[in-house]
Amino acid sequence: MKIPGKHKASAFRRTHCTHAVLLALGSMSLSAYAQTMPRVEITGSSIKRIEGETALPVEVIKREDIEKTGVTTAAELLQKISSNVGGLTDGASVSDVMGGQRGFNGANLRGLGVSSTLVLLNGRRMANFASPGDNSGVDLNNIPAGAIQRVEVLKDGASAIYGTDAMGGVINFITRKDYQGGDASVYALRTHEGGGGKRSASLSGGFGNLSTDRYNVFGALDVQKTDRLASSQREFMQEYSLPDRLSPQLSSYTFPANVDLTPAQLATLNNSSYLKGSGPGGTWAPSPGRRVNFGKDSCVNGSPNVVRPLGPGGTEGCSFNYMGDSEVYPESKKRSFIGRATFQIADTHEVFAEVLLSKAETSYAASPATSGSINGTDNGIFLPADLQTKTGIVTPVNFRFRLTDAGRRTSEVTSKASRFVLGATGKVGDWDYDTALNHSVNKATDLDMDGWVSRSKMLAGMASGQYNPFVPATDGSGRKFMDSIKIHDAARISKGTSDSVDGKVTRPLMALGGGDAMLAVGAELRREKTAFSSTEALRTNDVQGDRASSDELLADSSNSRDIAGIYAEINAPFSKEWEGQFAIRHDRYKGVHDPLTNITTPKLTSTNPKIAVSYRPSKEVLGRASYGTGFRAPSIAELFLPVRSGTTASFVKDPVSGEIAQFDLDRYGNPQLKPEKSKQFSAGVVLQPNNNWSGSLDYWIIRKTDIISEIGEQTVFDNPVYYNDPNIVVRDEDGVVSFLQFKKENRGKLNTSGFDLALNWRGDATSLGRFSASLDGTLITKYKFQSDPLSPMTNGLGVFRDDKAVQRWRHKLSVDWTQGPLSLSLGNTFFSSYRDQNIPGLADPGWNDRDVKAYSLWDLTGSYSFNKNLKLRAGVINVADTAPPFTNQSRYFEVTWDPTYGDPRGRSFFANLQYKF
Repeated sequence: MKIPGKHKASAFRRTHCTHAVLLALGSMSLSAYAQTMPRVEITGSSIKRIEGETALPVEVIKREDIEKTGVTTAAELLQKISSNVGGLTDGASVSDVMGGQRGFNGANLRGLGVSSTLVLLNGRRMANFASPGDNSGVDLNNIPAGAIQRVEVLKDGASAIYGTDAMGGVINFITRKDYQGGDASVYALRTHEGGGGKRSASLSGGFGNLSTDRYNVFGALDVQKTDRLASSQREFMQEYSLPDRLSPQLSSYTFPANVDLTPAQLATLNNSSYLKGSGPGGTWAPSPGRRVNFGKDSCVNGSPNVVRPLGPGGTEGCSFNYMGDSEVYPESKKRSFIGRATFQIADTHEVFAEVLLSKAETSYAASPATSGSINGTDNGIFLPADLQTKTGIVTPVNFRFRLTDAGRRTSEVTSKASRFVLGATGKVGDWDYDTALNHSVNKATDLDMDGWVSRSKMLAGMASGQYNPFVPATDGSGRKFMDSIKIHDAARISKGTSDSVDGKVTRPLMALGGGDAMLAVGAELRREKTAFSSTEALRTNDVQGDRASSDELLADSSNSRDIAGIYAEINAPFSKEWEGQFAIRHDRYKGVHDPLTNITTPKLTSTNPKIAVSYRPSKEVLGRASYGTGFRAPSIAELFLPVRSGTTASFVKDPVSGEIAQFDLDRYGNPQLKPEKSKQFSAGVVLQPNNNWSGSLDYWIIRKTDIISEIGEQTVFDNPVYYNDPNIVVRDEDGVVSFLQFKKENRGKLNTSGFDLALNWRGDATSLGRFSASLDGTLITKYKFQSDPLSPMTNGLGVFRDDKAVQRWRHKLSVDWTQGPLSLSLGNTFFSSYRDQNIPGLADPGWNDRDVKAYSLWDLTGSYSFNKNLKLRAGVINVADTAPPFTNQSRYFEVTWDPTYGDPRGRSFFANLQYKF
């Protein structure tokens, strides 16, 4: 909306609610504005108001600013927001560290967790990503990117307004609602080194004028396709060389197989004439343990297998470089449609219907599956006859190998979303009303496509001599055998449904010194349902390398929960200088009954207040402050998570055995979980000394208790109380880790605080054009947490810890120039340096005890308007071709860099042609 007497500024320049300043700093009085400006609803309040009239920090990003950055998805856009810390991206989900939620893209405001950030579409909820796991939230893949008109980011807890899961803030994606005409857009992106390209197209149109025709119908279709990107296509990944810098994080699963000998077998080997070892006279001198590889000569540099003394294969075995040719950016297809029809059935009454249909298909191709540790005695597997003759080892052998002959593990995750909203708005007497029915569904299918085989047939084939994993392949017989036992239809199917009815009424209460006090009263009833099932291929527990191939079966499950909430809000302009916002919300969660365990969780209730005040002593200054509480009930998945069997996300070192590995891990829900609670406080000032300059500075504090999480993998092996606890670390008779058992628990506290800064400058028009600049940044001053309730608070600021790095400073900088139909923009996204993970034993000498370099990306984009209908936008993303900084973190599959904030695509070129009709 255009403000009289003000220059039109970009949304990135209107951050931290500088919209609020425009009202306070204008030359006209509040009453004069009220006469000329319509009231609109701003995220953070249920009360419609003149635009900008709010005491809470809201960052508003408009469509033209989204286009200027060259991004085309909601997840890419949120990577540009400095308050989004550790969000889930396609790169991070390749490793599936979220407990079975591969394909999920999620927002994470303030680093409080994806489950504590509420994502809305046009002010109402969408169903959360259906696959059960560590996070509960809306899949950003289902947001119709081509239809986004603007995004409002409330960086303040909003449980008193929107519900208890808005502890970290609210991100409201807003689409067009009353649109006439049409536009079409095509977009293409190509990377400098190849791979990771993108094509997209959107088409939207609307007809009907509400004021004259008494109706409006609008629809928008958006399609996108992204190409896969392999590590072999990026020079920086070859330079970062996993075998040479982080050899302890290589894999012990190789082809040919690594064999773990008994003491007697090693003695027999060294008494034979089969001497190819590295010890004196060719004897075998394995370290660590008694691990050898009879095909060690094939493990040379340049192949996926290498020999590294510090690697898990040790001196006589092989280690596998899974980053040699791994997929780091998946192939995907996204399609979405959103439509809205609005009818003016009377002068003061409207009805509307909104429909969203979205489908995202993401293909993940990882390195070949692993065999797991195979006990030859249990499975009747011996060395092939020729090796028995050469080595003298005629007893069963224990070994592990990689299923290279089966090909790369390929899975496809399909996330489908649908949402139907039917509502009405209007006015009855002094009351404005807004009510709607909302039916929202997300269905996620995780399908094993290729590279997966039958475990029972694999073991039988090796026992019978049909397949030989102990020597390099010399013909295609091994591949033919693996092809004959492949499984293609193993799938997990998850469905989440949210049905709700909501309504609110607002009215003036009384006249105060600064205008009318406004009251809003509302209620919401919501039912959440989740259902999980797996195909017969998984239920037979026979898919080698899949997450449940060696432990408990995945049981089908179905759960539901009813939630009711009521709230009230008062906006009180006490005087021309002082204004207050007072809100309170009461929520009731019914217990969840689980038919599998016959357990019903207790009912939960919560009452959360919100108080905010603003002070305008002059037209150049606005002061504001707020306080509120939050409450997040455990999700159904956290309460009754289907058992997931996999491996630890990070490489960890067991201080008992000295082994460095990704250990097998079983993960469980916990019906005894308590809700998370929080307290938030913020205070800030907004300044606009003249028409060219404006800025804001906000200080915020968040205290979170009873955090719901699993114990950190690093924490387990840092503390004897845990690595010696047989309920957590299960060991065999030799003291070696067999597997870990983690369950969701309330694991302590999190305290964080910091400053949000916004600076905006807009120059006057000159003969050389008009220049402008903006800076939006977040400085975090504290981030401390407990990863278990028995430990002291741990510093997580400026250091990688457990699952993410919280950088002290992040910013988005933009310098713009406009001259007639031509515009240019130079942008910078910056993440400050931090202390690396630095776990002893996980890096080669020289690559541990280090800091991660700062990460600074520069983008140059421009646009040219041929006429009022046709516009071309093009640019270079990451002009300097800056690679993500090297890190020795072991949390994510893409070791040597961090996929939660690093972009592996490098320098990219894009063009976007838009036509309005």
